[in-house]
Parts: sequence; structure tokens; C-alpha cells
Amino acid sequence: MFEKILIANRGEIALRVIRAAREMGIKSVAVHSTADSDAMHVRMADESVCIGPPASSDSYLSIPAIMAAAEVTGAQAIHPGYGFLSENANFVQIVEDHALTFIGPRAEHIRVMGDKITAKDTMKDLGVPCVPGSDGGVPDLASARRVGAEIGYPVIIKATAGGGGRGMKVANSDAEMERAFLTARSEGKAAFGNDEVYIEKYLTTPRHIEIQVFGDGKGTAVHLGERDCSLQRRHQKVLEEAPGPTITQEERDRIGKVCADAVAKINYAGAGTIEFLYENGEFYFIEMNTRLQVEHPVTEAIFGIDLVREQIRVAAGMPLSFAQDELRINGHAIEVRINAETVPGFAPRPGKISAFHAPGGLGVRMDSALYNGYSIPPYYDSLIGKLIVHGRDRPEALARLDRALGELIVDGVENTVPLFDMLLQDPDIQSGDYNIHWLEKWLARTFPG
Repeated sequence: MFEKILIANRGEIALRVIRAAREMGIKSVAVHSTADSDAMHVRMADESVCIGPPASSDSYLSIPAIMAAAEVTGAQAIHPGYGFLSENANFVQIVEDHALTFIGPRAEHIRVMGDKITAKDTMKDLGVPCVPGSDGGVPDLASARRVGAEIGYPVIIKATAGGGGRGMKVANSDAEMERAFLTARSEGKAAFGNDEVYIEKYLTTPRHIEIQVFGDGKGTAVHLGERDCSLQRRHQKVLEEAPGPTITQEERDRIGKVCADAVAKINYAGAGTIEFLYENGEFYFIEMNTRLQVEHPVTEAIFGIDLVREQIRVAAGMPLSFAQDELRINGHAIEVRINAETVPGFAPRPGKISAFHAPGGLGVRMDSALYNGYSIPPYYDSLIGKLIVHGRDRPEALARLDRALGELIVDGVENTVPLFDMLLQDPDIQSGDYNIHWLEKWLARTFPG
């Protein structure tokens, strides 16, 4: 087992990794920019190293700075958290070339799954159901129109190297194809330096369901059920829950086995998430995230398993600490993402926290790096906390979430707590009757103009 690991991230996910490492008797190294010198992950780690100025490109995304920090502190492994360098295959290769261990999947798997077309082709070969669409990239408008006619409108044009909703445009008819196609290519080029796009059938009322998988890198893999992440705005998740309120045990077992078998066949190592659109009882693969997800705590809650601990164990060459037949769902869990943003405009609102109080009690978990007097820097993501609740069933989890939101105090900056206060009163949320388009429509009705 490792004696010391470096965490190439910041905020609540860095704290999350520090906690798991400490419970395992492993020392932790925090890296930070000059803007984060007073951040909680810096305070809690055993050691810390400043790696650059506030801009991410000069600090958290600086591979030379992170490698230098690992060398001077004697760290044996690097945990990337999520975001930043967590899905950068080049970074993984550099870590391994320096005789360090990357706590995550191999570079080859990150590369394959990082390209949307290659990922889809790979999953097809592995028996994972996919959305009907083009065979690979679509080179020109004429080809795009042929694909649209073949699979039927509406269709969605996606940047091959896309993510986070960028480079994605819907065409409801042939008349809309030209603008959607050219815009998706332009956005893909601007955001990712790659204007290649592909086309898929656009499902009208799907839910976003993702399957948590875990492999030992040696041909053994399991699944830990699903998460429903359908409450989204501009393709960004807002609330996640597990298990999915509309997924049957038969469907869970079926798609879970498909996913576990797929990652086992490629000797996948560590945590991963296979994401699907789900409509009318069918699952359609959209992408695989080769890292820990922001919403991993809801899976931890219903299975009672520390996924970060398991990541570290597998990276150290140890076997999985559980088998598929040992995994049993216990109750229901919900996570809401608390952002320092305006409601309804969702504009970032960095600033100084004048008062912070985390809710408590049975089944309540608050993952946050906030503290009284902390100044949220303007340089990074606006996520400032994740509130996770666990109950014996979904109604109890909803009631617990409502209670916990009432206890949560975040003063000094505007934040999205009021959004969840309103959402919990909606009958569709209470019943679980929503899809990936629901929140955008709700926001338009609730905040007209």
C-alpha cells in the first residue's frame, strides 16, 4: 500500500480523498494555487505545495508543476479527483513514466472513451446498447442530411471531442440541419480544437441514467447499480438520486451485468461510469466517464462502500474488496449541488462566506470546503458544496433533504439553495416523474422572461 499520495485537485473532492487516505493510514499532499493558500484542503492535508498563480492553466492544469510537487514530497501515487487532469491520458502516461501510480484507469482506456465516436464503436463491440446514429464522424452537410433522413428527425449533432453540453445542437427537421450542423462544428472547434461531429437520434423524453462500474484491471468488474441524473440545465446536472425512481430490479440487473461484463473484457481498472439515455424501457449508451463522478456519494450511501478507498486499493494492486453477489441496495439517497450562483440567472457569485453551518442528523452528509470567513475565488467552478441525504425509501430521503436544506446556512454569497427549496415542493419531483428536459421547462415557467 502507498505511504503518501498527492491529490491533483482542490475543494471538496480534494477533502474527500484526504479523508479516505487518512482512514487508510496514508499521508496526503495537497497542491494549491496562490488563490487557494487558505483553502480547507490545504489545511487538512499532511503536506501542501503551491504550484502556481490563480489561473488553472498555470496551476491545477500544469503537469510540470504537479509532477515537481510529487517529486519533492516523495509521493508514490497521484489521485486526480474529477475535472482538471482526471481524464487526461497524456497526464496518466507522464505519471507512469515517472514511476508513480495514477489512481484511476489506464491511459489507453481514457483515450478510447474520451473520443465519443471511438467510445461508441467500442461499446457496440462490447454488447452495450447505443443510440441509433451515424457510423463515425460526419464530414459535411450533405452527409449530415443523409443521416438525418435515414434515422429520422429530430437528431442531435455532437462534437466528437465534446463535453459539458458544448458542441451539441438539435435539428428538428432537414430545414434546421444546416444551422445546427455548422454551429456544432464551430463550437467544437472553438472549445476543443476539433470540429469533427457525429449525429444521433434525439430522444424526446429520456431520463439520464448512469451505471457505476468498478474494475480491478485484471478482468474482474462489478456494477453498483444506477444513478438518475435527469434534473439538468444546459446539460449540467443539478440533482442526482440512487436508485433511479423508475428503474426496476430486472432492468437494473440486466443493464448492470452488460456494463460490468463490458469493462471486465477490457481489463478496466478503478471507478467508471457508463451513461445512458433511458426511454420506454430501453437504455442507449451516450458516453463513459473514466473517473470518479461528482455524484458518487449517493452510490456510497445506498451500498455502504467507500469508492475512493476502493480506488486507492485497486491502484495499489489489491483485489476488489467486494463481489457482485455481496452488493445489496439499502434505501434511497439524493444529492443536490450547491453552487455560488444567482437564481434564476445562474451567474457565478464568488465572495466571502460570512456564515456557514452544515446540516446534520441521521442520514445527512455535507461535502464542502467552506468555512466561516472563507473567500470563494472567482477562478474556478462555482460548486461550493454537495448535500447528500439517505433514507429508508425515497419519501424519507425527500423529507430528510427538505429538513437538511432548512438547516443549511451559507451567508455572504448568493447560492442555489432556494432553487432546491422550490423544486422539492413540485409534485413531479415528489413523484419522480421528470426527464432531462423537465428542469429547463420548469425554469421557463417559474421565472418567465
